[in-house]
Amino acid sequence: MSTRVDTSRHVTLGLVQMSCSTEPEANLAKAVEQIHRAARQGAEIICLQELFRSRYFCQSEDTDCFRLAEPIPGPTTAALSQVAAEHEIVLVTPLFEKRAEGLFHNTAVVIDADGTLLGKYRKMHIPDDPLYYEKFYFTPGDLGFQTFQTRYARISVLVCWDQWFPEGARLATLGGAQILFYPTAIGWQQADTPKARETQREAWEIVQRGHAVANGVYVAAVNRVGIEDSLQFWGASFLSDPFGRLLARASQEEEETLVVPCELDRIDTIRQHWPFLRDRRIDAYGNLTKRYLD
Repeated sequence: MSTRVDTSRHVTLGLVQMSCSTEPEANLAKAVEQIHRAARQGAEIICLQELFRSRYFCQSEDTDCFRLAEPIPGPTTAALSQVAAEHEIVLVTPLFEKRAEGLFHNTAVVIDADGTLLGKYRKMHIPDDPLYYEKFYFTPGDLGFQTFQTRYARISVLVCWDQWFPEGARLATLGGAQILFYPTAIGWQQADTPKARETQREAWEIVQRGHAVANGVYVAAVNRVGIEDSLQFWGASFLSDPFGRLLARASQEEEETLVVPCELDRIDTIRQHWPFLRDRRIDAYGNLTKRYLD
């Protein structure tokens, strides 16, 4: 683990939005190239998209796809740890984790700026929708909503479907996270009308910017782009400040790496003026642990 924590109040984020081929090693090489480029532009914490080493295989239930999984630590974390140490950057690395024979997770690994694996987050909310058959592949996470003190900031990582649930964002914030990262793979079905497409994308962005407002944190969503079988991934990776202001948004169609500075003092300033954490009625929220109030 890194022994030095940067106490400066600013950090520059890199969000790598890319298309994926059927070749895992080619996808890894492309991601590494973009990491190098973002680091040269000053990025200190760089996030890749969900399941970046492959195309989004969850569009069908196919046992052959389990061959894409790997252990953690494993070959990808070893390669990216070297890149992190070379540039002294933090990497958020989403992977298809093989935990044991027949036990798999949708996982994101946090690698600190000296190449140390700080820990991992296993996706908690697992969808089972048309073309998103993730319950076939992934066991729900069992590590909770964690935060990681990296060299440059305290961060939390949630994954894709987690972005629709305010509880995860809140618990990450209560753990001290300054930045919430949401590596993502979300797209339109080919039959969706233009109006339906824009409505979906807007809802996806609005709910996450709402997490930023409600918690007074930066929110970074990193999506893939391009057409894969029956899905057209809509890109539009973005960074929101702690009051929901959009700082940057990537293309909906093209590969793009955003490099965006963040002022961490803005978190304290906004929370002083909008003290949602102060005014929470924690004595009244017990029913949140129930499925529904019958």
